[in-house]
Amino acid sequence: MSSTPSPTATPSTNLRSDAQLIGLVGLAHAISHFSQLILAPLFPWLKDAFNVSYTELGAVLTVFFVVSCIVQAASGFIVDKLGPRPVLFVGLGALALAAFGYAMAQSYWMLLACAIVGGIGNGVFHPVDYTLFNRKVAPTRLGHAYSVHGITGSLGWALAPAFVVPIAMAYSWRVALASAGALAIVVLLVLWAYRSVLALDVKAVQKATGHGEPASIGGEFDFLRIPAVWMCFGFFFLYAVVISVVQTFAPVAAGHLHAVPVALVAVCLTVYMVASAAGMVAGGFLASDPSRCERIVGTGFGIAAAVALVLAFAQFPPVLVPVLFGVMGFVSGVAGPSRDLLVKRSTPPNATGRVYGVVYAGLDIGQALAPLVFGRLMDHAQYTSVIVGLALVQGVLIASAFNVTKVRRTALVPASA
Repeated sequence: MSSTPSPTATPSTNLRSDAQLIGLVGLAHAISHFSQLILAPLFPWLKDAFNVSYTELGAVLTVFFVVSCIVQAASGFIVDKLGPRPVLFVGLGALALAAFGYAMAQSYWMLLACAIVGGIGNGVFHPVDYTLFNRKVAPTRLGHAYSVHGITGSLGWALAPAFVVPIAMAYSWRVALASAGALAIVVLLVLWAYRSVLALDVKAVQKATGHGEPASIGGEFDFLRIPAVWMCFGFFFLYAVVISVVQTFAPVAAGHLHAVPVALVAVCLTVYMVASAAGMVAGGFLASDPSRCERIVGTGFGIAAAVALVLAFAQFPPVLVPVLFGVMGFVSGVAGPSRDLLVKRSTPPNATGRVYGVVYAGLDIGQALAPLVFGRLMDHAQYTSVIVGLALVQGVLIASAFNVTKVRRTALVPASA
């Protein structure tokens, strides 16, 4: 038997360090998603406290995601230059500061200002997280890393209302938001304690993960001329539309179509998120073979689109609506890790932060724009159109995934070619 491996040993002998890194990054990602949803469940309290409409409160979230989009695209360049660890710490600190600012806000305009701070913090996570994964985790475990990343994000979304609403009911909305800020600080302290795990030594990482010396991709912005990058951007824009519709309108629309009791409607999103997390576990194993990621994405969203059409046009007992949301969430979750591999396979060496920053900016844009379109359908009681629109976007996702494959062969061609 060989001697004890060094920190720069082959990936297969370094499971413990990979597991630590994946866990820490997943924890940070959970706080990112948690922070995205700490305000929305408190809208009834905030509406009365600041004497504003739901539209004005929705604008606070729009500001958050627009700022996050801009920062996400820009922070990728900073990650590539300074490394991911300091950027991650700044992001978590900004999320905590925004939550404390919400708690102390004395006017609607202060909420908007704090949303800008929160958007800045939220914008750094995808470039940071995927740079750490792609540069430090063994290639054979990347599917599992992406799976954990998606699961922790879903759990962060699920935790937010369960955390802030009971505290607001027992004490006040200000205490609830201050508690959310305290939670972000606790996570920051945990990551600081394990900061050595998050360090990125480029040469050691290249040796440990078997990537070797990176090839040049030309100028700093040459990656923007790679067609696959923009195809991935479009894919994630559409994916964000799906998530936004499911989180905001689809359960209510399905409830109207099938006479579902209000309490059961509220369960639909929770069931979707929990099932999605379970699907990501299975998807992590399926993604161990990168060559089939497009087929997994296509199959997952194909089934999800079919389920959405059943919700739109079939007749069945109301109790089955949450079940169908669970099926839709599970198959979408299975596609999650393979979805992330689509981007990795289209990313040139040494441009991880920049590519992920631009590609995942599509998420923020989709989440900012989808409520404007589907909210109008809801205002006009076009409930069937909301569900059919969800199915159509899921169907377009399939074509988008395979289009990424078609153009990927140009992704690693130098700009001077």
